[in-house]
Amino acid sequence: MSYQDILYDAADGIARITINRPDYNALTAGTVEELIKAFNQAGWDKSVRVIVFGGAGAKAFCTGGDQKAHQAHGSYYGGRGVIGIPIEELIGIMRAVPKPVIARVQGYAIGAGNILATVCDLTIAADRAQFGQVGPRVGSVDTGWGSAYLARLIGEKRAREFWFLCRRYSAQQALAMGLVNAVVPFDELDAEVSRWCEEIKGMSPTALAISKRAFNAASAHIGGINDLGMYLTRMFYDTEESQEGVKAFNEKRKPDFDKYAR
Repeated sequence: MSYQDILYDAADGIARITINRPDYNALTAGTVEELIKAFNQAGWDKSVRVIVFGGAGAKAFCTGGDQKAHQAHGSYYGGRGVIGIPIEELIGIMRAVPKPVIARVQGYAIGAGNILATVCDLTIAADRAQFGQVGPRVGSVDTGWGSAYLARLIGEKRAREFWFLCRRYSAQQALAMGLVNAVVPFDELDAEVSRWCEEIKGMSPTALAISKRAFNAASAHIGGINDLGMYLTRMFYDTEESQEGVKAFNEKRKPDFDKYAR
């Protein structure tokens, strides 16, 4: 397959799927469509034993949705899926493929980028990486994988902090919370990811597939929460309050949410 927004490479049992939208690897509907195709391509290729998911360049793994595309299309990104960008389908296939998915995080993992790193089976970060949510600051929200599932990983108090304050957290802080598996110097990141891949390749692929599905079964109900919440999010995106967040972000100013206080 040919791709425009991502890079795909498969060799020696490892498939590497890389968002390639410099500088910050923000997502559009087209990007997500390509990621879905790539994960399906890698996930059901018997020669692939492990998938590495990353972002091109040194700045960012992924900084979430492209807010310019959001504003340009009015009711979000103009594609398919509940909110016009099929992020729920992407997360579904990342969980469904019968092999481990490793997030390679070299820089910013913000917003939907943080959510994608969260739902990967394993996350390896460079010491310069940063994690966080930005939704309430730009009139957006997540109702399932980025909230309920995040709380399973790092605890509900911390997860609420992520969303209520929209702070950024260092790789070491993320490691202490349990959000990532390992932190290494930036220039050692690829070598460390390769070491983990080689260890995984030495395991029984069927045992790994069963193990992954067992873990997924324990959190499968969050998918239902997410599906319900996506419709509420879709309606929220059509409100003046949400649109004020997007406009303020694109205009590089502080949003005025005061008149929407409840």
